[in-house]
Amino acid sequence: MTLVRMHSRSTSTNAVHRTVAEAMDAAGPQVWDDMTVEVALSVMAAARTGHLVVCDEDGQYTDLVTRARLTAVRDSSGYTDRVRLRDITDGGPFASPLTTVAEAEHAMRHRRLGALPVVDEHGNALGVVAHSR
Repeated sequence: MTLVRMHSRSTSTNAVHRTVAEAMDAAGPQVWDDMTVEVALSVMAAARTGHLVVCDEDGQYTDLVTRARLTAVRDSSGYTDRVRLRDITDGGPFASPLTTVAEAEHAMRHRRLGALPVVDEHGNALGVVAHSR
């Protein structure tokens, strides 16, 4: 997995000019937005990943959901087994392939994101940049 090393301030000119397209990992598991939360959690567990890329019926990126987010929804008082991913997604932030690594690092720090999807001009999920551990 290719991970972006996160720093409080990037001192490397490489991070300033390098794009996320050069630093991203494959998009990983992509699921449809009509999938239920419970099934999405099962897919996530089977894939041993902490996030899933959510796509609409046309295969276009709509959001990235995390295990923590799905677990919070499942554990909420209003949850039923009919809740679908489209019911909980909000079209979260994403990066263009031309976004620099420094810009992605800033956005991830500012929004407290563990991963940021990379989406092309046609709405296709190309990959994900993530914090290194």
